[in-house]
Amino acid sequence: MSNIKIKTMHLEDSTIGRLEVSGNSFKCFTLELPDLDNQQNISCVNAGAYKYVKRLSPTLGWVIHLLDVEGRTWIYIHAGNYTSQIQGCILVGQAIKDINRDGTPDVTHSAPTFNALMDRVKDFGTVTIERSHF
Repeated sequence: MSNIKIKTMHLEDSTIGRLEVSGNSFKCFTLELPDLDNQQNISCVNAGAYKYVKRLSPTLGWVIHLLDVEGRTWIYIHAGNYTSQIQGCILVGQAIKDINRDGTPDVTHSAPTFNALMDRVKDFGTVTIERSHF
């Protein structure tokens, strides 16, 4: 079982975070949609502790699937660089940067970062999301 901790900070147009895997030196950044009262497909994930399983998504490939997120379904951690690629999920990347110069933060090198994360976590575990300043 693996424990993943994400400390997040809300911005006006997105939510950025720092992800760490317990007992491991792996760290990366996260990108979510803004806080819109936990609305399905358009909001970041609420703070809390969630069980996860790795699973194969028909559209995204391998993902980390957060289970029992109140009021939400199909919440994944997956690869992607831009908020336009998020429907209520969490993207991971090496750094926060405005890649496409639209004024909204993006994450860089998402696919290799996601693959490294998948290599370092077990098939199931816990994801804890905290609101914080980092």
